[in-house]
Amino acid sequence: MEMNRRSLLGAIALLAAAGKTAQGAEVGSILLNQNQVKPDNHPFGPQRTYCEGATPGLKNLVVGSLELKAGQEPHPPHTHPDEEIIVVTEGTGQITLNGTASNVGPGAVMYVTPNYLHGIRNTGKSPLTFYYIKWISKAA
Repeated sequence: MEMNRRSLLGAIALLAAAGKTAQGAEVGSILLNQNQVKPDNHPFGPQRTYCEGATPGLKNLVVGSLELKAGQEPHPPHTHPDEEIIVVTEGTGQITLNGTASNVGPGAVMYVTPNYLHGIRNTGKSPLTFYYIKWISKAA
């Protein structure tokens, strides 16, 4: 089925509004800014999911951001089958890797392999903003 410009723009708007692909749909090339993605408001802070789903090379891809409130963590340290990168852009906090906590601030980057214990906590008095990318390869 050929997609015209109108249906393509509609699909992009739907993706931006939903923050993720429809079940069974593949994540395509897209450009979104935070104003186009409605946050999910949690007690620990607003979270945006820019995209989520399969890609041509990945079983699953999740790209999002979180503005973590002072003194909060999204959840205790945990593991999951995804590889993950976190990039801190604002604020101060601690990232825990396998039980060892390290102080972090803007520019800090974390990478974890699948099933590696990790977590993040805001230890500052202002929001800690970070972006995360999680993926599972089709080969996994």
